[in-house]
Parts: sequence; C-alpha cells; structure tokens
Amino acid sequence: MCAAVCDLRFVGQGSLQSHQCALTFIHIAAREDLMSRRPNTVNWEQVNKWVSREGAQASWKVFGFPSIMSIDRTAFSDAEPMPKWEAPPKLILSTAINGAFYTKNENPNQAITPEEIIRSAEECIAAGAQIIHIHARDERGYNVLDTGLFRETLTHLRTNYQHVALDACLVAVNADEERMMAEMMKPGLMEGVPVNTTALILGDNHFVKSPATIIEKTKRALDAGLTPQIAVYSDADIDNARRYLIDSGLIQGPLNWLVLPGLPGCSPMYSPETMVDGFLRLVRLIRHIDADSTIIACTGGRTSSYLATLAILLGVHVRVGMEDTVWKWPHRDDKIQSNVEVFQQISGIAAALGRDLMTADEYRDLMTLRV
Repeated sequence: MCAAVCDLRFVGQGSLQSHQCALTFIHIAAREDLMSRRPNTVNWEQVNKWVSREGAQASWKVFGFPSIMSIDRTAFSDAEPMPKWEAPPKLILSTAINGAFYTKNENPNQAITPEEIIRSAEECIAAGAQIIHIHARDERGYNVLDTGLFRETLTHLRTNYQHVALDACLVAVNADEERMMAEMMKPGLMEGVPVNTTALILGDNHFVKSPATIIEKTKRALDAGLTPQIAVYSDADIDNARRYLIDSGLIQGPLNWLVLPGLPGCSPMYSPETMVDGFLRLVRLIRHIDADSTIIACTGGRTSSYLATLAILLGVHVRVGMEDTVWKWPHRDDKIQSNVEVFQQISGIAAALGRDLMTADEYRDLMTLRV
C-alpha cells in the first residue's frame, strides 16, 4: 500500500487517467492489506457438503396463512405482535423568548426591550405557540427582576392573549429584587415560576441557591397559587430537589421539572452520544424520585434542535427559544434569527413524529400541584 501511495505522488499534474490508475492501485493495495490481516478461514468443504444436500435455499413456512405478517394478533393467540409505544400524545412546547444569558453581543437578534419581547412573543403566538416564558432586561441588556418591566410585558400579553399560558423567571440576587419577586407573585399574571435547586459555575458565573432560599421560594410560590417548576442543570440539582423539597414533605409529585443541560458548567453534552447518555440519566434520576413527573427539556447551548428532537422521541416535553441557545444546530454556527423560526422548526418536527401540541388549558391542568 505504501508503494501505491508513493506512486500517487508522482502523478503530479498528469491526466485524469493517471489519477484513476493511481487510485486503483491504492484500492487494490488496501484490499490486499485487509485480506492479509483477515485470512479466509471458511471451511468450503463443509459449505459445499450442505449446499449439495439442501441447496442454497431458505426455509419458509407460513403458519398464519392467509396472513403473512398480521399486525393485529398472532395466529396462535390474541397477543399483539407489535404493541403500540407508550408516549404522551400531546407535547408541551414552551417558547422562552430571551432568558438571562445571551445579549445582542452573542446574538444580535436577541429580544431585550419590552417592545422587542412583546413583538417576539406575539410572532410565536400567531404561529400557534401556547406557552410563553420571559425574562426582563435592563437598558444595558442584562437580566433584571424589575416589577415595572415584567408587568409591561406580562400585562400586555395577558390582556391580549388570555388563551396563552405565561411563565416568568424570578431570580432575586439582592434585597430590592427579592421584594419585587414577592410583588410579582401576587397579580396572577403567571401560571408558574422556576425554582432553581442549583449550585454550580454557570459559564464564568457563580450561581448558587442556598437550601433556605430553595425552600422559601418554593413556599412563596405555593402561597401565591403558582406552580413551582423545579429547574435543574445537573445530577446534583436533582438530588437537591429531592432532599430539600420532596423528601422534606414540602411538595409531592407529580412535579414539573425544567431540565437545562448543555451549557458550560451544566451536565455536559459534547456529541450526539454524550447527549443521549447524559439526558437519559437525568430523565431516569427524576423519574426515580418522581415517577409521574412532567419533564420539559430546555434546549441549552449546542444541543439546540437535536436535544429537542431526542426529547420528543422519548415522550418528554420541550422548551425552545433564544433563552437557552443562540444556535440552530449543534454542528454549525448558524444563529437563530427569531423565536418564531425555532418554534416552527420544532413544532414541525413534533408534527412529523405524531405529537400534537398541548393547549394552554391542558398545560394549566398539568401544572396543578398537590401540596
């Protein structure tokens, strides 16, 4: 094979025929090399003996005639030959408009101002979105828990689109924001609020909820009639939820979970294989402690549309949008142009896989929590 490769070096700028000849030498050399490594050990005497007796024929007997491949029952019992898979017929497809992470520096199309957030949400609603999740941003484009900014967007959307379910992320990082978090839980503008049971280095940021904060925020949400959505980024977050919220008796299942892997510092997903392995582990851990849980996969970072597709295949629900990622696909750098674009992309995949979208009322019913 080395000689054949060397021959190719001397082809230079020669004719196409010369190139083809050189490639033929490479193929022959490669085949010879393979054969030299894998000797033919077939016992042809034995093969020929049986071919002479029975010929080169398959055995085929139709026990269920006249059916060849019955799809309803076997010929010998009422057992289904190919049982239907169990999967929720309806899919929660939440659209997270802007989030806390990405600014216009990462994606120029990111919605920042109340006007941009409302416009993006309305585009998604017009395309059929039933569940909208938003954050508030300040004039610099950073995440902020500001009652005025939240009410500007939520009040407009609630007033004009009563058929749509609304969620908002209320993460307080100082005393003023904690006061505004309490105010935001009162008006009845939202169906649910995420509770992060987390302690991690998220990107280049230290993001920790103390046990007391986790418990207190959950209690405040319950007191306000809101459903706490348990938001987890890693295996450890799931165990935090178990220790402080479930096994403590504060809440009991079935619960609502937001699973956000794939971001730096979260459960890593470097490839399709690691995505499948990592996501299955997260789902199994949640179902181990909350068997009838409602799990929503947030398509974070590079996982984007691939994680959404995997979640739909697994019967899990999905959150898409520019909160969790800037990319359309894991293997390319094409950036999301709008939230409605990604909503239509994933709703199209859901339709192709036979999952109808859940309505806002169905989502609200599923969000009802026993305490």
